[in-house]
Amino acid sequence: MASSPLMRAVVALAPGDSDVLEVREVPRPEPSAGEVLIRVAAAGVNPVDAKTRRGAGAAKFLDEQRPVSSELAAALGAPAADGFPWIPGWDVAGTVEAVGFGVSRFAVGDRVCGLVGFPRAAGTYAEFVVAHVSQLSRSPRSLTDVETAALPMAGLTAWQAMADAGDLETNRRVVITAAAGGVGHIAVQVAADLGAHVIAVTSTDNVDFVRGLGAAEIIDRTQGDWTAQIDAPVDLVVDGSGHDLRAAAYATLVPGGRFVVLPSSATGDPAPDTILTPRVFVAPDGLELQLLTGTIERGMLRPHVSATFPLEQAAEAHHQIESGTTRGKIVLTVGG
Repeated sequence: MASSPLMRAVVALAPGDSDVLEVREVPRPEPSAGEVLIRVAAAGVNPVDAKTRRGAGAAKFLDEQRPVSSELAAALGAPAADGFPWIPGWDVAGTVEAVGFGVSRFAVGDRVCGLVGFPRAAGTYAEFVVAHVSQLSRSPRSLTDVETAALPMAGLTAWQAMADAGDLETNRRVVITAAAGGVGHIAVQVAADLGAHVIAVTSTDNVDFVRGLGAAEIIDRTQGDWTAQIDAPVDLVVDGSGHDLRAAAYATLVPGGRFVVLPSSATGDPAPDTILTPRVFVAPDGLELQLLTGTIERGMLRPHVSATFPLEQAAEAHHQIESGTTRGKIVLTVGG
């Protein structure tokens, strides 16, 4: 029997610092029914990638897929434990290489993007990845693959935080903290496109960048308590910063307002009974991603990529994302 074709992939043999990441040859996956095989052009790098590499983040979900890590361990001649070895990554942009049984939505050669399999192991830091068609959208024609790879996780997190959990509508007032970050810079653009009055909280260095995203007001968080600079009550706060001002932030909301907490932000003071506090743990959704790609094609949204790295420099990409100072997104380039 012929052996499976191989591909290059970034692998973490065990949890640890960014230096555990290395490029190895591993078996190429094959699509099952309802799936496509994607030739990866670029893969987005997210904070949860680095957290999971350290054994936190989504690591508990990796351990539920022991057959996956066991097969990878056997191919690499390494021990398997707690969901490792692991190929990081959930964001992908690339081209359909092959389709599984029953797939009619996409064809070989189509450019696609998606948030694959999150929070379970997906492995987009690789030359090929398989994904269920329900998690994919056609890539925006107006974006490169690198720009497109910056969209899925951050874009879906922003959309699900505001349109789903936040019930954001036209003319409502929304505060977005960490407005220059991966989720935040997309959230500002999406909220503005929805017709909201966007109040963006950011640092001095990012004021001009955030102003260009469409925020109606900008608050420089380095100049003191941003909550004290809110001049009228707001309907929604999207908090991805984990600041120490949660009780004060609750006070900026109208009765019945929503304080949406992103997973990256720290826990804090409990909300009063008049405030709703839904949490968002992003879920793959090809239809919502398609809505975001439509927003891009209308010229109302563009992901910002601050840096790119080849697969071989995945450790450096993780080091940078862990600094907490990234403007927009970091992307790994895979295809030539």
